[in-house]
Amino acid sequence: MDEATRTLIDALVADARESTADLARQTGLEEAAVETALAELEESGALRGYTAIVDWDELDEEHISAIVEVNVELDRETDYDDVARRIAESEAVDSLRLMSGDYDFAVHVSGSSMGDVSRFVSEEVAPLPAVTKTVTHYVMETYKERGIAFTDGDDDDRLSVTP
Repeated sequence: MDEATRTLIDALVADARESTADLARQTGLEEAAVETALAELEESGALRGYTAIVDWDELDEEHISAIVEVNVELDRETDYDDVARRIAESEAVDSLRLMSGDYDFAVHVSGSSMGDVSRFVSEEVAPLPAVTKTVTHYVMETYKERGIAFTDGDDDDRLSVTP
C-alpha cells in the first residue's frame, strides 16, 4: 500500500464524513484520484463500510450492549468459519472475532433490552451443535469507542487541598 492510500485510510478512520475535497487536501492527491482510490478500496473489500460512533447514553432510547464469550468444540465437518457464519447471520451481532486464549469467539451484541441479548444467546448461539459454553458480559459504561473518548474533558471532581 502506498503512503497516499494509507493516509487516505487513516483520514477516513478519524472521520468518515470527510468530503473528497477535504481528503484530497489531507493526502495531497487530486479529488478525482481520491474518488478513484475510494472506489477501488470499496470494490476490493478493503473498505467494508462507513459508520457513526454513537454515545447511546446521550439518546433517549434503551440500548444494551454485551460481549459474549463463546467456546466451541469442532468436529470433522465443522470449522471456525462455519460457526462464525452462523453467528454472524444475526442482526444483533455488531462484531464477531476469533480469539486466542480462554474462549474461541468474542461476540459484541446489542439490543433494546437485556432480554433481547439473552434471547440471542439462548436461541441463536447456545443451540449451535459446536457451542459448548457461553459467558455474557453486559457493558455497564463506555468510556472510549474506536479511539473516540466519551468524556466531556471537564470532569475533574477532585477536591482542591489548601495548606
